[in-house]
Amino acid sequence: MAAFKTLNSLALVYINLKEYNAATFVRGLGFERNVFSYFGITMKSTRYRLDRLLRQHTRKSPRAIRLLLVSKRIVINNQIATDMNQLVTQFCKVSVDGLIIQNDSPVYIVFNKPKGVVCATKDQHHTTVIDLLDEPGKSELHIAGRLDYNTSGLVLLTNNGNWSRRLSSPEHGVTKRYLVTVEQPLTPEYTAAFARGIYFAYENITTLPSVLHITGDFTAELTLTEGRYHQIKRMFGAFQNKVLALHRYAVGNLVMEGSLPPGTGRALSDLELIRIFDNALPGTEAQLQEWVPPLTLALAT
Repeated sequence: MAAFKTLNSLALVYINLKEYNAATFVRGLGFERNVFSYFGITMKSTRYRLDRLLRQHTRKSPRAIRLLLVSKRIVINNQIATDMNQLVTQFCKVSVDGLIIQNDSPVYIVFNKPKGVVCATKDQHHTTVIDLLDEPGKSELHIAGRLDYNTSGLVLLTNNGNWSRRLSSPEHGVTKRYLVTVEQPLTPEYTAAFARGIYFAYENITTLPSVLHITGDFTAELTLTEGRYHQIKRMFGAFQNKVLALHRYAVGNLVMEGSLPPGTGRALSDLELIRIFDNALPGTEAQLQEWVPPLTLALAT
């Protein structure tokens, strides 16, 4: 009953806060993935069994699909398919009798978000990042690491769920760097506290260690490896110090150039897609191929 009351309270928070990334918040509280359904959040799978994919696209029966397979009429990435249970991703090229069933391409966009724009795909009351994005097929994109309504700076969008999860998950150690302006003067006490981690009593968690570099009486650069709900504002709030301005200028090894005007975006280069993980915890070559499927690992050498 206590757990249900907690979830009910969280649901009310979700309903009333428009700029809020509910999925990130739920994860931050330590709930399991199946709790997402309580909030009406769905997480699209990026892997499918071959027979399921073909049933969806061709409306053929399992028996008819088996006959196609035995007749060597199904081709995946230019190779004849041999197993109905084979897993295919959203980016595999699949054809039957020469007719292409699926041939999606991964998309990776860096966007310079202005203040007053919502990091969401849809919003009835505010302009969204997707509204401003000039990109074919933008309705298929999702945001990898959201920013608050009044926060500006670097936002990444993609249709590759594996890549965005790798980018956003704290255990992979991909840094996010911010410029912060606060209301009251900063002292070395802030730097020490941020390095230890700030305790959030409501969730009963302590933030991961972060690096605060004070650049002026009221300004600082902050480096994080996680992204909890309103985390930066709440960390400074532990000192009763209000954040007046917040701008994200880098994710991993990707620094947003000044030539990208606010409200515009561009495609990431192949080299940027690899280098963005340079400061992250190491992964295997197989993992990199999964996170960034169209690239060759030769770029990383």
